[in-house]
Amino acid sequence: MKQKILTMLELQDAMNTKVNSDWRSAGYPWYRAIWTECAEMLDHYGWKWWKHQKPDMEQVHLEIVDIWHFALSDLLIRHDSMEDAMEAALAGLSRPAGGDDFRESIEQMAQETIRTQSADITLFAAMMGLGEMNFDHLFKTYVGKNVLNFFRQDHGYKEGSYIKIWNGREDNEYLAEILSELDPDSASFSEALYQRLEQVYPAG
Repeated sequence: MKQKILTMLELQDAMNTKVNSDWRSAGYPWYRAIWTECAEMLDHYGWKWWKHQKPDMEQVHLEIVDIWHFALSDLLIRHDSMEDAMEAALAGLSRPAGGDDFRESIEQMAQETIRTQSADITLFAAMMGLGEMNFDHLFKTYVGKNVLNFFRQDHGYKEGSYIKIWNGREDNEYLAEILSELDPDSASFSEALYQRLEQVYPAG
């Protein structure tokens, strides 16, 4: 688990640096990104009593991963080393805190995030568990999304030359297929994923 957390922290640092090499001193409000994602997740899960709503768990899980991106960034800002950030994440993930109602856990996460202007990993862990997502699922989905974002950037996404439809299918579909074939426990998981995307990209 420690190595997987370190991998995610390293990937997040690399992505943030790609966007802005001076991101650590830019003063980005990571906490604000977290609580707004919480609100979006609540909408995907459903809370409106005046209309029929069915939880969209696929979207809920994507929102949890989005929140994790921002939580990792917050951890990196608040700790002097990658190792310290990893230990803080591990401690929080190992002791989920909160109630047993998913909607209330989302609200609790948002409320505490606004109050402290930081990410509470114990509340995140509880919310993730109640949202039917375990750590391995989080890791696999996070790495997949991060590597695809890198791949897009490296292949002209910003300039508008990136091809999103590959042989009639979206890149996200290929990503899901490749993820199901690779071993997330491999030390070279993210590198192998990038290489496989390279192999099937139509403009190689």
